[in-house]
Amino acid sequence: MEEKKIVRKLSLIGIGGNILLVAFKLYAGIAGKSGAMLSDAIHSLSDVFATLIAFLGVRMANKAPDSEHPYGHDRFECLASLTLGLILAGTGIGIGASGIRTIAAGNYAALEIPKGIALAAAVVSIVVKEGMFRYTKYYAVKLNSSAFMADAWHHRSDALSSVGSLAGIGGAMLGYPVLDSAASVIICMCILKVAYDILKDALKKLLDTSCDKALVDELKVFITAQEGVDALDILHTRQFGDKIYIDAEISVDGNMTLREAHAIAERVHDAVERKYPNTKHIMIHENPTEK
Repeated sequence: MEEKKIVRKLSLIGIGGNILLVAFKLYAGIAGKSGAMLSDAIHSLSDVFATLIAFLGVRMANKAPDSEHPYGHDRFECLASLTLGLILAGTGIGIGASGIRTIAAGNYAALEIPKGIALAAAVVSIVVKEGMFRYTKYYAVKLNSSAFMADAWHHRSDALSSVGSLAGIGGAMLGYPVLDSAASVIICMCILKVAYDILKDALKKLLDTSCDKALVDELKVFITAQEGVDALDILHTRQFGDKIYIDAEISVDGNMTLREAHAIAERVHDAVERKYPNTKHIMIHENPTEK
């Protein structure tokens, strides 16, 4: 119940805050005659959809297992992160293309000088979006949510893009109007870097990447050391968020009864879950050792 309240609160703050920022930035971009601020507003608009997708992804991922999905619905959160990354990438490319077209045109003297309201909007955006980043990241860690962590970095990318807007608008006001368009290209690069990181993490989880080598080695030593285990024949792991999935085959005395061998496997199963409480699923299979 507490988790649902946190998810709802994060979503409302993320969506509400971004809608207000979008409205302010659009007004500041139009009234202040700043292409960089308009680009920043478009980026903030993508944040609205990002938070909504993160909310839906977490809600779907938390659904209980059913007959068609006996392992649960965890991958919905991963798919949400993947969607967020694609939205970011598309937003970044669009913003960058607009800035490059203006720079390539070369008619800098005809470019309008931004006004003070555009500069003020950039400062407000930096402060607000950095605050939303820290707030969302705190609860993303608490919930161990990759979707909300992606949403947090989306906020940070917006704060960074506003830093670019601030520099570009300020430079344009000092007599270098092309810097306003150059800021759009800088914003594009910041957005694409965050999109790359999010997509890389989402794809890694979708492909069932194994746990890191240090943890796998630790598991091998721990399982082999359990009473009744002659050897560890096979160990397969995969990680999804902070959850661990383990499949292992152990060798036990082949002269044991099935009940005795099963009891050893159960002890190993329970010991691993106690030592590694983030284990979501573990399967232990016994092979006979001839003695």
